[in-house]
Formats: sequence, C-alpha cells, structure tokens
Amino acid sequence: MHEREPTPDGVIEAAKRIAGEVVKTPILPFEWQGRRLWAKAECLQRGGSFKLRGATNRLLQLSDDERARGVVAFSSGNHAQGVALAAARLGIAAAIVMPADAPAVKRDATLRAGARIVEYDRMKESREEIAAQIGAETGATVVPSFDDVDIIEGQGSAGVELGEQMRALTGARPDKVLVCCGGGGLSAGIALALPEAEVVTVEPKGWDDMARSLAGGEIVPVPDDAPVTRCDALQTKLVSPLTFGALRKSGARGVSVTEAEIEQAMAFAMRELRLVVEPGGAVALAAVLAGKAGAVTERTAVILSGGNVDPLLYAEIIQRQATEAAR
Repeated sequence: MHEREPTPDGVIEAAKRIAGEVVKTPILPFEWQGRRLWAKAECLQRGGSFKLRGATNRLLQLSDDERARGVVAFSSGNHAQGVALAAARLGIAAAIVMPADAPAVKRDATLRAGARIVEYDRMKESREEIAAQIGAETGATVVPSFDDVDIIEGQGSAGVELGEQMRALTGARPDKVLVCCGGGGLSAGIALALPEAEVVTVEPKGWDDMARSLAGGEIVPVPDDAPVTRCDALQTKLVSPLTFGALRKSGARGVSVTEAEIEQAMAFAMRELRLVVEPGGAVALAAVLAGKAGAVTERTAVILSGGNVDPLLYAEIIQRQATEAAR
C-alpha cells in the first residue's frame, strides 16, 4: 500500500515546482465536424513527451544524499528520456532499464542525455525486478514511470497548463479531455488537475486494461495474447492502484482504437497541425477522429502525448496514408 495518494493540491504544487524546468507546451485549435477542438502538443516538450514533467518533479525532491547515489528507471523510451534529461540537468547519474527492442530514436536520445542503458527482454524478464536489483546494489533511487505520487502529480502539470490556456482563449476550462493512456500517470494527473472535466483514457485495442478496469471497478491485466501494437509507449501490462484510484474517483471512462485509426491520426496531426506524433501519442486524437470520444464540444481537448517515432516508420505511415487518401 502507498503511504499517500496524489491530490489536486499536490498537482498544483508540482506545477509550481517544475515551472521553468519544463516547456509550457502550446495548445492548438483544429476543426473537426464543424467544431473547433484543442490539441495540447506535449510532443513539443523537451525529450519529446510529457514524461519530463513527472521525472523533474520527482528528482527535484531528492535529498543531497539520494542525488549522490543516482537514480534508476525502467522504460521503453519516453520516461527514459524524461529521467535522463532531468537527471542531467540536476547532475544526477541515471541508469535506465530499457527493452532490447525499444525504438532506436528513443534509445539514442536517452544515451545522448547521458544515461546508462541496461537492456532486457520484455517477453522473458521483469524490468521492475531488474531496476529493484540495481537500486539494492547501488543505493540508487528507483523512479517508476507511473506508480509514484510525485510522478503522477508532475504529469498533472500538463492539465494545470491546459486549464489556464483554454480559459485564456475560450473563457472556460475544458469540459472533456481525451488522454493517451499506458500506466495512467498522465490521465490520472489530468483528472486531478481538471476535476470538472470528463476524462477519457485512450489505449490501443487489446491493450485497453485501464478501460476494462474502470468499466469493471477493479484492476485487470492486459491478456497474455494481446495483439502486436506500434504503441510501444503504451505497452503497460498492469496499471497502478494509484492511477486507477484517481481515475475511478473522477468518473473517468476508457476507449480503445485500432492500429489503422492510430495511423490516420498521425497523418491528420501532420497535415492539419504540422506536428510529428508517435503512435502512442496519437491514440487520443484517433479516438476523436474515429467517433469514439462521444459527444464533443468546443471545450474538448486532446493530449498529443509524445513525438518520439522512428523516422523510417513515420515516413512509411505517412506515405501509406497519403496513398490511401489519394485513391
């Protein structure tokens, strides 16, 4: 059991704490079915995703002794980069447990930020166990990707910004926010930051354990026969009681999208917003475009959570979508 739970006040304090250390990402309008909706471009965050927010909030609260012993994290790439960048900024050594099949663009960026990578086989080994062992052997602090109060509250700073930005532009905070969901750190943080908004988590088809957990009232894992997905950032097998609890209390619900719908959203983001969005960062937009978001208004917002996609894969997807559109 966790000693404390994330709170709205904690999210507000986190936003204040990390101000100046992270980019205040823009919100961009886009037209869909006669309405103006809003996209928050976390793909333009340093490190290419929202993950820098939680990592920075967590590392800023380490004691001098903890900083001296370093940190260890486990991630397929986006959390890895967030931790690596935050650690480098604060002069902290970082080790990242990363799957051997992680996208090269994410692996290379993590190395450039100065972190050490420890590879593992995601089908046979436990990244959590490897990170825990490194922590036990070196004294390094384990920095989870979502199962941590400070991480969740840091991710929620994106929701604090979104509320302020939409109020400035439209006169009101959002009434619905669609959020890409893996472990649920970002969606839980946004639910705490924007309690008046309906939060809809979006996951790849077959990996929609948060949606099924929320619908059933208890945490359920991703099945062993889950289909292949290009959303490497969202391949979380089991969500956290912390993230599930915050989302359940908020009344959040979840939906899933197909690989084809995700590709269409990536192409839409490039064409209409001039943004490069990775598959896992495009699922929330995909839900809107596929008509799975439910009723939307001009106060509906979509989080584009990351833009770290392999260039060759991205080119292949965009070319395929362009070819299909021309038929």
